[in-house]
Amino acid sequence: MAKEVNGPGRRAEQLETLRAADADRQQIADQLKGALDEGRLSLHEYDHRVAATYAARTYAELLVIVQDLPRPGVSAAEVHARRVAESRRESRRLPVALLVLWTIWASLAAVNLVVYVLVAKTVDHYVYPWPAWMLVPGAALAAVTVGVQVIRQQQRRF
Repeated sequence: MAKEVNGPGRRAEQLETLRAADADRQQIADQLKGALDEGRLSLHEYDHRVAATYAARTYAELLVIVQDLPRPGVSAAEVHARRVAESRRESRRLPVALLVLWTIWASLAAVNLVVYVLVAKTVDHYVYPWPAWMLVPGAALAAVTVGVQVIRQQQRRF
């Protein structure tokens, strides 16, 4: 709004109940004018919303008027591109259980590798490379991760 009111102890729901100023109403009216110019609003809807804007008393009443409008200058292609990017990002994100399992496996593999290197450097004979066995659960975990991602991707298509 024209001037953000942030004080100690004020929450978002408290801010929405504050009275709006004329400058706040003018800012919303300007946003509506931009939406009209972009073709997002019909002239009738624009008139209705502008009347509601100047009748609004609180920030909450003003925000309801423009909640379905994107920021000024944002095209439909940009909105669509953001939604597609967000859905791709969400589909690539691993479930929490798999993240925990990968963290545990990586920690155990690192500890085994460090211990093996320390033992191999301090002993003057051949030491069996036991950390190689950590590849077995790592491969199984990788297979489960790939399977989960494939299943999630198939579910999103339907």
